[in-house]
Amino acid sequence: MTRLMPQAALAALLLASPALAQDRPQAVPTRDVTVTYQAPQGAGEVRMSWLAARGLMRMDMPGNQGWMVVGPEAGGGFVVMQAQRMIMDLPPSQEAEARRFAPGPNARFTREGTDRVANTPCTIWRVVEGNDSARVCLTADGVTLRAEAVNQPNSQIVATAIAYGTQDPARFQRPQGYQSFQLPPGMAERMPRGTALPPPGMPPRQ
Repeated sequence: MTRLMPQAALAALLLASPALAQDRPQAVPTRDVTVTYQAPQGAGEVRMSWLAARGLMRMDMPGNQGWMVVGPEAGGGFVVMQAQRMIMDLPPSQEAEARRFAPGPNARFTREGTDRVANTPCTIWRVVEGNDSARVCLTADGVTLRAEAVNQPNSQIVATAIAYGTQDPARFQRPQGYQSFQLPPGMAERMPRGTALPPPGMPPRQ
């Protein structure tokens, strides 16, 4: 369990998306897609899949450690550890922390140009809120292909493969026959926190 927890925290923080309003970019995928990312700080590859119609996102963690689902229909989010056949609801403090690092209504978005990542065109946006600054490259249909916190080294995530196609809803459901568990009191507060990085996938912060 202890080896999975940092990845679960990383997952929660990689899944928050920028708030969308007015002429801000679309930053939640509008159609089903699976994206493979190279995670920051040597964390390995992570695979994220979106079931767009239901607002659900699944993240498969590096090294087959497990997977997690976030979204309103998932009750906020849950983490599955396949080897141990255990499932944990995402602690409310972690979900709130992930949302805190998603830009809020006062965030400023500035278009900086275009690029191609994983052989796919995207628009580069600079995101500034308070003292935090990040840069993302987004496709027109809301897929994040690259993201990094401007003032934090080794924070970049970058897409290495993109596959559009209908997702199987069963992959976003809680598995049957798994044991539920909760983190010991206070452990959630000691889990690693995030950055100003605006990652792909959770509902925007209000």
